[in-house]
Amino acid sequence: MSDKETHFTVWGFIKGFAKLIIGVLLLIQGLVGLVVLLLFVGVLVSVTNGLAGKEDKVTVGIPDDSALVLNPNGVLVEQAEDVDPFEVFIEEAYGVDEPRQIEVHDIVRVLRKAKDDKRIKGLVLDLGQLQVPSSSASKAHYIAAEIAKFKESGKKVIAVGDYYSQDQYLLAAHADEIYMNDLGSIVLYGYGRYKTYLKSFLEKLKVTSHVFRVGAYKTAVEPFIRDDMSPEAKEANLGYLNVLWREYALAVEKARGLEPGAIENYANNLDSILRAADGDFGKAALNNKLVDGLKSRAEINQLLIDAFGARRDGKSFKHVPYRRYLADVGRDADDNDPNIAVVTAAGAIVDGEAPAGSAAGGDTIAELLKKARLDDKVKAVVLRVDSPGGSVFASDVIRDEILAIKAAGKPVVASIGSLGASGGYWIAVSADEIWAAPTTITGSIGIFGYFTTFENSADAIGVHVDGVGTTSLSPVLGTGIGPLPDTLADIIQQSVENGYDRFLTVVGEGRGLDKAYVDSVGQGRVWIGERAQELRLVDQIGDIDAAIASAAQRANLEKYDVVEMIEDKTPFERILSNMSSRVLAMTGADESTKLRQSSALRKLVRAADEQVEFFSAFNDPNAAYARCLACE
Repeated sequence: MSDKETHFTVWGFIKGFAKLIIGVLLLIQGLVGLVVLLLFVGVLVSVTNGLAGKEDKVTVGIPDDSALVLNPNGVLVEQAEDVDPFEVFIEEAYGVDEPRQIEVHDIVRVLRKAKDDKRIKGLVLDLGQLQVPSSSASKAHYIAAEIAKFKESGKKVIAVGDYYSQDQYLLAAHADEIYMNDLGSIVLYGYGRYKTYLKSFLEKLKVTSHVFRVGAYKTAVEPFIRDDMSPEAKEANLGYLNVLWREYALAVEKARGLEPGAIENYANNLDSILRAADGDFGKAALNNKLVDGLKSRAEINQLLIDAFGARRDGKSFKHVPYRRYLADVGRDADDNDPNIAVVTAAGAIVDGEAPAGSAAGGDTIAELLKKARLDDKVKAVVLRVDSPGGSVFASDVIRDEILAIKAAGKPVVASIGSLGASGGYWIAVSADEIWAAPTTITGSIGIFGYFTTFENSADAIGVHVDGVGTTSLSPVLGTGIGPLPDTLADIIQQSVENGYDRFLTVVGEGRGLDKAYVDSVGQGRVWIGERAQELRLVDQIGDIDAAIASAAQRANLEKYDVVEMIEDKTPFERILSNMSSRVLAMTGADESTKLRQSSALRKLVRAADEQVEFFSAFNDPNAAYARCLACE
């Protein structure tokens, strides 16, 4: 190679490297510019929404004589995860309507605003993407009651769908008219509780189950120590499942004007009903007056055009989607009025901090309660509970702050949503008053501990643990592959029994009940609605609105604002939250997102995520839990 060629090659490399550096710098500059632009847009959206809230009006852009389409896409929950403006911006930019958590109070607020909004001509229930967990019955009833109130305005309510799940139909039943695809179906199967039992399987694997519990009805660990459901568990489960089904049937029959027993008959005799309809699910629903008509999608669209008018393009009816209307709805507020603060504890109770919508962090909830206690404008507190319980330690951290609020002279009213059991009841019991819905599951006063060791499994494959230690507890360092020391087992059982005794004391003091009586209605058993009221575990039957009114009465307030206590976040914190992951997900660049979108793997991945989330909630520093696994 000549000197000239060598010189040229080196120089070419230098020029190429320089171009690469410049290109990278330009790319970084472009990305920074994009981020700044998005931050500006996000802040502008936040400020605009904030101003809209202060003005208490629906912003411009809602066409006159529109139908509000209630089409939530996601899982109905008590408290949804925080959604930052950046996420909404990206989703709208890419035309994505990704399933998310749907907060029950958002739906109720939208219905209440639309009822009196002169621009809203009617309501269309399009519930095909709404998922209602079986443990969320009270939330569905709460929305159904609000739909019934919406009808009082004289505005028409029409339900449409390809098919209806049992919980979707509870809401649809409250419409003036129900239409379903002629190939659709309505299957009402009632409520049940079925679990997988692993005792024999674990024995075959030589896995040792260690159970520590108090209470004949504390059945959370039964799947690991039995091959079937115990008689006590069957008794307790049927006790609340029968009430859930009774309330469902009564609500639907009343809304549809059906004969008493019609829903029970449809559920129990669907085989013969279907045979009479020649195997046609749609005809079976029509014959039994569950729907008013069977129509194709095109026919349903034309029906809605006839009812609410057509858009300019003539292809669809004049409407505004739920999410758009929700974004434009303002909140009633008067800075001069005293406040009733609502603090929500939703999800499993875990030690430490946890973001809203994922779990009820003991420190997080306690800090919100403290914030309400120290705020001079807050005159009363409503603790909204929707939790199966969890960490005993975290539950007591929350309870301590409730006692501090009461000591400060501010009344505390607990409102239990769908579920307030075990630790969920622990945190509610010290309130001045407890409200529950007819379908609220509560109680489950009990403590348990459970873990497995694999010494027999390991021995079968030739793996052993041995060593030395300085105390009788030192062998715990080998527990897992090694056995559980008898001394430690005795210590854990004593701790569980002490925890149960403390639980009885907490309930007795909070409810003014004798400890022996609390034990008689405790034992880990769950109770529901009016039965819990009869047993003096709750005071009143009613929704959160009734609880708020009661809190106002206790605080001698005639005029007040209801404020939700939430974690303070700056606009930048909301926008930057999970920004990179959301961009990747929306653009399809995230491999994990692609994996989840594979229909063959979606359920498997979701199940794995749920299991990881489930076990991460067991973080009590003392490994003691007041949690109703049977309620979830």
